[in-house]
Amino acid sequence: MTRSIFWRIAVLVVCLVAGLLAATTRQVSHGNEIRAGDSTRLSDLVRNAQSETDQVADTRDQLAAQVESLQQEAAASDSGVAQALADTKALATDAGLTPMTGPGVTVTLTDAPRDADGKYPVDASPDDLVVHQQDVQSVLNALWWAVPRRSACRTSGSSTRRHPAASATPCCCTAHLQPAVRHVRDR
Repeated sequence: MTRSIFWRIAVLVVCLVAGLLAATTRQVSHGNEIRAGDSTRLSDLVRNAQSETDQVADTRDQLAAQVESLQQEAAASDSGVAQALADTKALATDAGLTPMTGPGVTVTLTDAPRDADGKYPVDASPDDLVVHQQDVQSVLNALWWAVPRRSACRTSGSSTRRHPAASATPCCCTAHLQPAVRHVRDR
C-alpha cells in the first residue's frame, strides 16, 4: 500500500514540476519561439570574419599608400626626411620588409592512409591516425630552424616571419605550408 502511495505522489510531483517548467518557458518567451530559426552557423561566422579582415586589409593598404605618398612629398622638400627614408629603405631587406623570391619548399602532412579494404592498421590508436596541433608546431619549428639564413617561413594566411639568425647571405627560400596541414605520426 505504501508503495502505491509513493508512486502516486511521485507522479504528481513530476507533473507539477513539468507544468512549472512549461509555465516558466511560456512566461519567458512571451508567446514567441525561444529557439531562433536563423541561428548563427560557424561557417557564417568565419565568412563574416573573413569579410571584415578583407575590409581592414584594404583600409590598411590605402593608408600605407597614403603614408608613402606623404613621405615622398616630405622628402622632396626636406633633405633630412629624404635621408631618413633612404636609411630605412636600405634596412628594409634586413628587417624582412622586402618580398623575396626563390625556390620554395612545400610541406604536405596527411592523415594516416587506409589499406586497400579501407581500414586503418589494427594496432594504431586514434591519436596515431590524425595530425595534432603539436605535430604541426614541431614541423614549423623544424622548418624555422632548418631554413637557410635570409629566408622566411610562411604558413597559409599568415605573414612572413624572418629567421632570427638572418644575415646578408644572398640565399632565398620560402616554406609554404598547404592549408590542410596533416601528418602521420610515427610509432
